[in-house]
Amino acid sequence: MEPGAAYLHGTSPTEQERLSLLNRLINDAGLREMGLRGGEHIVDFGAGLGQFSAAMAQAGAHVLGIERSQDQLARAIRHERVELRRGDAQEPPLRSGEWGSFDIAHARFLLEHVPDPPAVVRQMVRAVRPGGRIILQDDDHDILRCHPEPAGFAALWRAYERTYDRLQCDPFVGRRLVSLLHEAGAAPARCTFLFFGACAGEPRFPELIENMTGLLRGARDPIVGSGLLGAQEFDFAIEELGRWARRPDAAFWYAIFWAEGVRR
Repeated sequence: MEPGAAYLHGTSPTEQERLSLLNRLINDAGLREMGLRGGEHIVDFGAGLGQFSAAMAQAGAHVLGIERSQDQLARAIRHERVELRRGDAQEPPLRSGEWGSFDIAHARFLLEHVPDPPAVVRQMVRAVRPGGRIILQDDDHDILRCHPEPAGFAALWRAYERTYDRLQCDPFVGRRLVSLLHEAGAAPARCTFLFFGACAGEPRFPELIENMTGLLRGARDPIVGSGLLGAQEFDFAIEELGRWARRPDAAFWYAIFWAEGVRR
């Protein structure tokens, strides 16, 4: 994230709790997709609370987590094989001997929050050794589908997407991940989805809805303050989302976009 750039969701205790919940919901799937064997040296761009950095370390990796927010670092969990270092993803605080030395450079939910994603990916490519992997996980908010659709939800979700425009960020960056790797000089190797959805009756459905509701509530001020949606319309849509979540036939489909490249 560029120095001084605003982060849409903020770093309040409520947002930190939501991020912790989100990590619990998705970290195992991310680890499975990475296929770590143990012993890898990984640089984690935008490490946040350090939870996925710690998860990679628990799988046997040695991890350097880079995070701009002092609030995040102050609350981050610690692990003996994780070093957390404050710095900006566009100007990562790597020492001269660290450049070109990592086996993997990883970023998750970072590129959607930076005005210049290509600049970040170029630094990730520079950070890994020849043959090293660059792994990008990010959102494309356009693919969310709820059925039956809650009243007012479509307008609320469109307004949420537009908050990214106000920060000169891209809510649809997920579809660009392979192109970003190619433009940064990496050889794209594969792309896939990590499914992030559920229907009523699945054990994790309530927590997924809790995450979605928290995500939107946390964006209320930017949405209403920018005139993207009125306060009454926002509150109505949130109430309807809660009612919808109690339906026995409620279901939603979403996915985290995944792309991987190799440094030539």
